[in-house]
Amino acid sequence: MSLLGSRAIAQSVGEVEFARGVGFAQTEGQGPRTLGKGLSLRQGDRVTTAEGASAIVKMQDGTRMTVRPNSELVIQQYKFSESAPDNSMVMQLFRGGFRAITGLITKNSPDAARVVTRTATLGIRGTDFDARICTNECKTESAKIPEKANANAVQASAKLVSALGEINAVDSFGVRRRVVPGGSVYPGDVVETGSSASAVIAFRDDSRLTLGPVTRFRVDSFVFDANNPKDGRFLVSLLRGSLRALTGLIGKSNTRNVGFATPTATVGIRGTGLDIDCATDAGCSLFTWLGSIEVTPNGQSALQVLQTGQGLFVSPNAIRPLNGPTLQNLPRPDGVVVDTKQLFSADAVDDGQEGLFVFVRDGHIEVVTGRQTLHLGRGETGFAGIDGNTARPLLTPLFLEFDRTPMPNSKHPMLSTVLGENRVRATNQCR
Repeated sequence: MSLLGSRAIAQSVGEVEFARGVGFAQTEGQGPRTLGKGLSLRQGDRVTTAEGASAIVKMQDGTRMTVRPNSELVIQQYKFSESAPDNSMVMQLFRGGFRAITGLITKNSPDAARVVTRTATLGIRGTDFDARICTNECKTESAKIPEKANANAVQASAKLVSALGEINAVDSFGVRRRVVPGGSVYPGDVVETGSSASAVIAFRDDSRLTLGPVTRFRVDSFVFDANNPKDGRFLVSLLRGSLRALTGLIGKSNTRNVGFATPTATVGIRGTGLDIDCATDAGCSLFTWLGSIEVTPNGQSALQVLQTGQGLFVSPNAIRPLNGPTLQNLPRPDGVVVDTKQLFSADAVDDGQEGLFVFVRDGHIEVVTGRQTLHLGRGETGFAGIDGNTARPLLTPLFLEFDRTPMPNSKHPMLSTVLGENRVRATNQCR
């Protein structure tokens, strides 16, 4: 073997921070190395844990993983250099599972990391998640847990359906993140598009928006229960830029609970499709192409009603009618195909089904099989069966909700393990 090849094999990609029980790391063609604190891991290593064993590993980019008992995974590909454009991480999970908090690789590129299993491939979009391959042992674990399963509800207000160019979101704490198709938008988020970018967003009530270039759009309040849409609320703000909107079930059930705020006016709807163009500092152009809207200029109490085909330009100093729409270069959202089932719906999935279960604490996971793609956001659980079908279970499986394996960022993993084995749940644990 050449000196260069030896160095490549020996190069460390991470190390073990904690290990309990019997476990090994083995490079192909070499003897197994016992998992223990400080053990260096290499690209190509096969990491295995026995019954009752677990290990916490830290990769060079800051990714942390807790390898569960009875697990086997291979570090198939790992390349990391700070600020490099071609960083990547590929893990192969053959059995068992892990809990992970990803690092710089996934934060700097939305397509740089993935986990490959026999059932599905996980695209990791900068996230905190659990992945578990189940046969019959998962249902056995759930049967031993006395608690009641919680609903697997989608927390996102909306999800990105398609995008041209880079789309970002800034949350209410000022944290910026890249949003790719399938990614979630939450209440308080400000969605931003670049100079040549555009995006289509679908809300859980089937409202749809097309955002134009150089746009800043905020979700002020979104509340929706499919069983009581009239009690929902849809309040958003166009801070700058342009959008085309088609209102959904909330607007059809109770028009008073839907509103669009702009820099120069507030827009109420009557079950409608409308355009709002605030791309310049001069003012905002408002046009309705379906139904009607009510326009109240800022600082005024009187409103004007616009019917289909009517428009209005509102500036701080003037109000005048429009002869036609100004956003014909953007696609109308009612012409965009949206698979709301894959974005938001849930189906009955038994804990005993064979396949891959994924729980997302934060971020975005794309579950891809040969037949379907399922997008999961914060607080969502997904499943990929051996038949290639994906689903979002109606209930969060108990073996995931009450997982006793320590988190990879646990300060006292041994204590967490002992407490878990005795079914003592820490009072400050957050799912």
